[in-house]
Amino acid sequence: MSDSETIAAGYAFTGPALDLGALLWDGACLPDAQIRIPLPMLNRHGLVAGATGTGKTKTLQLIAEQLSAQGVPVFLADVKGDVSGISAPGVTNDKVAGRAAEVKQQWTATGFPAEFYALGGIGHGIPVRATITDFGPVLLSKVLQLNQTQEQSLGLIFHYADTKGLELIDLKDLRAVVTFLTSDEGKPELKNIGGLSTATAGVILRSLTAFEAQGMADFFGEPDFDTSELLRTASDGRGMVSVLELPAVQDKPQLFSTFLMWMLADLFHDLPEVGDADKPKLVFFFDEAHLLFNDASKAFLDSITQTVRLIRSKGVGVFFVTQTPKDVPGDVLAQLGNRVQHTLRAFTPDDQKALKATVKTFPNSSYDLEEILTGLGTGEAVVTVLSENGAPTPVAVTRLRAPESLMGPIDAATLDAAVKSSSLYGRYAQAVDRESAYEKLTTEAPKPQEAAKAAPKPAPKSAKEDESMVQQVVGSGMFKSLARSVGTQIGREITRSLFGTARRKR
Repeated sequence: MSDSETIAAGYAFTGPALDLGALLWDGACLPDAQIRIPLPMLNRHGLVAGATGTGKTKTLQLIAEQLSAQGVPVFLADVKGDVSGISAPGVTNDKVAGRAAEVKQQWTATGFPAEFYALGGIGHGIPVRATITDFGPVLLSKVLQLNQTQEQSLGLIFHYADTKGLELIDLKDLRAVVTFLTSDEGKPELKNIGGLSTATAGVILRSLTAFEAQGMADFFGEPDFDTSELLRTASDGRGMVSVLELPAVQDKPQLFSTFLMWMLADLFHDLPEVGDADKPKLVFFFDEAHLLFNDASKAFLDSITQTVRLIRSKGVGVFFVTQTPKDVPGDVLAQLGNRVQHTLRAFTPDDQKALKATVKTFPNSSYDLEEILTGLGTGEAVVTVLSENGAPTPVAVTRLRAPESLMGPIDAATLDAAVKSSSLYGRYAQAVDRESAYEKLTTEAPKPQEAAKAAPKPAPKSAKEDESMVQQVVGSGMFKSLARSVGTQIGREITRSLFGTARRKR
């Protein structure tokens, strides 16, 4: 058996599978040697990597289409704004027809059921928000860029709010609680749980203020997004493709990458164990993955690693999408069983080093991978996946199939119409600001004339309108009342999980 026949035999699966394309060998495309991924192995996670412009987005689209067709919901983060076309039939041309003929693909223009979301409602899409309580201190520390000591202090603040029933819905709630705990009246509350230094609290307050000044307040609040919405199927049985539109927040990479991790962590902690299923419950594509790992603390990386390791048994597959495998920590990379590696650039010494490191992550191969990986064309990739018995398949240089949906964005009017016609739009479109920690701590003292009826002494004058947040909180009547009684209140402690996210009942 020749080398090419051995490789082709490694992808001859008997069960349901996704078709990636045809084998490339000695510069020729072999259409009868189909390269595939077994459907049950999609929850063993994966990596789609390659330099800019090499076809990663089209690869995501190709995989997402076939998952949807087989009844598996998909989550895609659309960073550049060119994934929305998955909802519309593709357009044929000579290039598409030529590619289909080369790889023996029966190409049919097809659109797939899709929902479009937008962080905080900024941009086109159903608003996705999280409450501060649900988001948790670890993830919030990441977006606030706090150090380890500040992160631990923030965790202490969350713990206090949880136990005392002070709901942290939005950013102003958190600022109110921090201000309360650093005041003379509030400091005794922390004596028995470690204390909080004024300097550290000041840093947290300044970080929160700067965060709000950058327009970040819209991302936190209610109604908070229920991540189980991502698990839906359409009426015809196809999996729903959930597209998170991110072009409007491209300049906030720390925020959107951490929000993606919140969505994944929320799913992880709410889904039941299912073991090895016939197909995944959801496949989650984590785009621009390097942003998640940049400047991450060891504790944060450990939480990511544990989440990726354990979420497989809950039926969720995670694909990290980035430029090179070195963007992903080794402990996480070791858990990614399916690999689609597009072209790598090797123009600089650092590029050369990354190329050599990438080659070492692949199984032994008949190819000269250092040469191959710098010479792949657009829409070509080096592939290895897990076979039906869980063993790695032979490395296969692959000419990939063409997506059947539109390879580009749909127009804004069509996108808006799709969003507003969604059954979810009415549930999440309008922000709600109910009573929470801020309102409890900043309720104004009784007016003088009302207080006079209950006491012989006149009530103090109300605070000036231009008081700072600190003055508003510390000077409020509700604050002083809370300071006297909160130590004896019986609170309800929120159970938190790996990332400090609140566990919610569906």
